[in-house]
Amino acid sequence: MTGLGAVFRPQLPPERLRAIARLADETGLEQLWLWEDCFLEGGISAASAALAWTERVRVGVGLLPVPLRNVAVTAMETATLHRLFPGRATLAVGHGVQNWMGQVGARVESPLTLLREHLLALRALLDGERITTGGRYVKLDDVALDWPPEPGVEILAGATGPRTLRLSGEAADGTILTAGTSPEDVRRARRLIDEGRKSAGRTDPHKVIVYLLAATGPDASARVQAEQAVEERASGVAGDAGTVAEAVRRFAEAGADAVILQPTADEPDPEGFVRFVATEVRPLVP
Repeated sequence: MTGLGAVFRPQLPPERLRAIARLADETGLEQLWLWEDCFLEGGISAASAALAWTERVRVGVGLLPVPLRNVAVTAMETATLHRLFPGRATLAVGHGVQNWMGQVGARVESPLTLLREHLLALRALLDGERITTGGRYVKLDDVALDWPPEPGVEILAGATGPRTLRLSGEAADGTILTAGTSPEDVRRARRLIDEGRKSAGRTDPHKVIVYLLAATGPDASARVQAEQAVEERASGVAGDAGTVAEAVRRFAEAGADAVILQPTADEPDPEGFVRFVATEVRPLVP
């Protein structure tokens, strides 16, 4: 079955999250994804609250910009969420928007090197290892988690360019693709991810999760088109549940394991959007 979810966009104030998270839980939404966009809302704090307010919905953070965090902090927070809410948290890491990283003095010369070092160290720490490493950016001296999670915690990476997609295949357990992705882009991403997996000798499954800009209602097309004009290349769909479900199926056929529907930034009814995804679109997606 193709995974399906919705995004709580950080253009909404944090105090709106509780009602939407609870609605997601009540309506049977499978996945609720949060963003850590500068300078809106913190991903870990929002995810922890959403998980505490709910019982079954999976909560993802896509993604945590690695330049903002020491990898030990990423590991500690990831482990804590997984121990508090077993099987319900999904965290992804990535380069972050480079202009934002520059604004806070965290931009690095080689984002790819930093992401590689972060992913490798994070994997080791979450697996309960004690590590010492002196990379270009990640430096740890005899570090181990006192409370590691149960084995098998997934680490996802956000990726767009060829080198990062190959790195995700090599060092991550799944990849998040932005709303600028078309079905053909998904096929291309799968090929590059598989190249990375082959180079690392990996044969385990690798999830591909795609954000898809979506809207329904009388002004849906206008809102999607307006956001596409701003975001450039953003793939989008506007229409009723059947139209949206057909778009989801096209991405699934291209190789997406899950499609996360992303409302427009000016979505007039965020709660209605969650209900639409869970109760109208989900039954139409195999």
